[in-house]
Amino acid sequence: MIRRLALAAALALASAPLFASTYLLETRHTQGVIRWNHLGFSNPTAQFSQVEGTLEFDPANPTKASVTATITLANLTSGVPDLDEDFRAARFFDMAQFPTATFKSTRVEQGSAPDRLRVTGDLSLRGVTRPVVLDVTINKVGTNIRSHLPSVGFEALTTLKRSDFGLGAFVPQVSDEVQIHITSEAEESKAYVAKLKADAAEAAKNSMEAAKEVEAAEAALKR
Repeated sequence: MIRRLALAAALALASAPLFASTYLLETRHTQGVIRWNHLGFSNPTAQFSQVEGTLEFDPANPTKASVTATITLANLTSGVPDLDEDFRAARFFDMAQFPTATFKSTRVEQGSAPDRLRVTGDLSLRGVTRPVVLDVTINKVGTNIRSHLPSVGFEALTTLKRSDFGLGAFVPQVSDEVQIHITSEAEESKAYVAKLKADAAEAAKNSMEAAKEVEAAEAALKR
């Protein structure tokens, strides 16, 4: 995990815009909710999590931002086992053949307020790539009081047609249009990777100390 994050940070830094900071999406606090209409009676949802990616962001020049993200579709769940099985099947996401979805931004424009952006990018899903537009709200830029790392948080909303990606089963009884709401935290990459390494080293040290205590206890029993 640490090696993968370190490699992602290094690759992102190599292509980072001048003055922008590179952030890694914090997988534990990045998730999305998909909402659709079912027969006009209800609006069910499914959630995806464990999103990995990088963000280039300069608060003084947010329209120069860029983002890439990879979603592992195995984490998609509706809370309804039968529906989750349908999601995995070939007539929907065909996860055996297409296990991930990816997004790569191509343009960022200022929105209707200083904290609003319109992010255009390419969404690749089920072997199909289409442009989508995310309406983004920047929640906060600053130091995370829990991790003590430079962080940025945002919300993103978009609506797309699932039939555009080969997911048109049961249209129009089940709505073609789906709404997606993403919430995310991202932490400055160098500091984040350094913290992960420090946490891993501390955990290894504690494990070694615990092993020594066990050895000492076992030796005492043999006396």
